[in-house]
Amino acid sequence: MTPPNPPSAAPLDLLYSETEEELRTAVRSLLAARCDAPGILGRIEGGRPHDPELWRTLAADMGTAGLLVPEKLGGQGASHREAAVVLEELGRAVAPVPYLTSAVLAAEILLGCDGPEPTELLRELASGRRICVPALPLTLAPGAPLPPPVRDTGAGAATGTALSGSVTAVADAVAADVLLVLADTGLYAVPATAAGVVLTPLVALDLTRPLATVTLDGVAGTRLADPATARAAIAGALLSGAGLLASEQLGLAEWCLTETVAYVRGRHQFNRPVGSFQALKHRLARLWLDVASARAAARAAADALATGAPDAPLTVAVAQAYCSGVAVRAAEECVQLHGGIGMTWEHPAHLYLKRAKADSLALGTAGHHRGLVADFAELPAP
Repeated sequence: MTPPNPPSAAPLDLLYSETEEELRTAVRSLLAARCDAPGILGRIEGGRPHDPELWRTLAADMGTAGLLVPEKLGGQGASHREAAVVLEELGRAVAPVPYLTSAVLAAEILLGCDGPEPTELLRELASGRRICVPALPLTLAPGAPLPPPVRDTGAGAATGTALSGSVTAVADAVAADVLLVLADTGLYAVPATAAGVVLTPLVALDLTRPLATVTLDGVAGTRLADPATARAAIAGALLSGAGLLASEQLGLAEWCLTETVAYVRGRHQFNRPVGSFQALKHRLARLWLDVASARAAARAAADALATGAPDAPLTVAVAQAYCSGVAVRAAEECVQLHGGIGMTWEHPAHLYLKRAKADSLALGTAGHHRGLVADFAELPAP
């Protein structure tokens, strides 16, 4: 028999509130009007995947960049539940905006630092005036060792800070105004256009979330935190990022399921809708069950982060271990069940497959998170 929850434990709430549904409606309407598939493909073909105008409206005008930031610091004072709703809709549209990296990861890192410098930068991030991106590999997972920090070769010298080193696979670095750099002497804010900063674009699978190698050569930066505080802040940000990434994967899977069902209903073979074939019915029924389960896992992770639940690390690991695979399966089924049109560049199915595959590596693989679940449960890892 399962013991009852202690009186202090908040009940798990997987349902969407009225406020969250209103936020969803607003974000979905914006993306429907400003982020269609032809527009995304056109930006990719032109080598400009990010949409600054869309980001300005989403982040500044709608205020979503500051959802995780308290009102006293210029934010909306919302929670991870509201941020999860935004990421669901961004996943449904594979929107080329730096929300996960700036409004989630960078915001959480800055919230973990004290002092006037991180506070002022947080205000600018929350207002949408600046895009801040952590100079960390996108594949860095919660619970994993942090990569070797950048060297501060000017530490203790009269000339001050001189950051030198290289970090690869940094997501959205090409769109950043400020890079948050982990050095051996602490965390630093570095302008992306500062002298000595070189951004080398990488050939990424997901063209809507570009990667780059960040190289620093004697760059001056503003110190935000000491090494211990910086590492603790980054660890917290990785946990939140992984938990909310599950909501992006959920939105992606929901779009794939919805579009595939609509297609097989209208596509005819032998004078019958192909969706009436039993084999396809079974495949889509299984996918529907997978997506419904992914919704529960993603919502549980967002709620655990929002309430500061003590089992949040376990809930996040479960969500990532499950939602990652569901998003990939949904995208694969979308491509396959669309037949020949699903294999073309013009159809957006490939954008969802590439985002799903890239997300399956971001912030830890499903295997990494299954290992965390095993550790938390004190069981042998798979």
